[in-house]
Amino acid sequence: MAKKPTKPTDLAGAVSAEAQPQYKVEYREIQPYGTLKRLPIALEDNARAQSVATLNQVLADTMTLRDMYKKHHWQMSGATFYQLHLLLDKHYEEQAALVDLVAERIMALGGISIAMSHDVAEMTTIPRPPKGREDVPTQLARLLEAHEIILRQAHEGAEAADESGDDGTNDLLVSNIIRTHEPQVWFLAEHLAATELVRDDK
Repeated sequence: MAKKPTKPTDLAGAVSAEAQPQYKVEYREIQPYGTLKRLPIALEDNARAQSVATLNQVLADTMTLRDMYKKHHWQMSGATFYQLHLLLDKHYEEQAALVDLVAERIMALGGISIAMSHDVAEMTTIPRPPKGREDVPTQLARLLEAHEIILRQAHEGAEAADESGDDGTNDLLVSNIIRTHEPQVWFLAEHLAATELVRDDK
């Protein structure tokens, strides 16, 4: 015999105030972008401000490069599709790791890291690719151009951080940014060498 349907009950009334999430809130910004909060990390405000500005630019361009890697990973074509499809995804993962490191360094300095795509689009210095698919040489050349932009920022930023006594930012730019980008450039650039797979020596 089928059970009779139960009568609806006031389920909300059975929930205590402590258990009820208070999700209707007035949005409130607690630290404006471009400001620094005080932290006892033995660095002067001007050194921290300089590093935060440098790192936010590196962050914007790194996020752009990260996403360009994924675009080209998806849109790769041609005889080297499989190898490059895998390589570009590997580089994407490495760039994604750098994004997190740079953003957390900015926050550790007392600054505010950019985070949203519209802010990245406003700040990036990397030329914007089209929505459509480009050929392999163009894809790789775009990635190499972006790497060079970020590497130049990293070298200049590392020198400035060294001069201001910000050893943590200097180390991040050298040990993480530069040392990740340089081998990635090598792996990409070698695909553009005009060498033949087979040569007739006769």
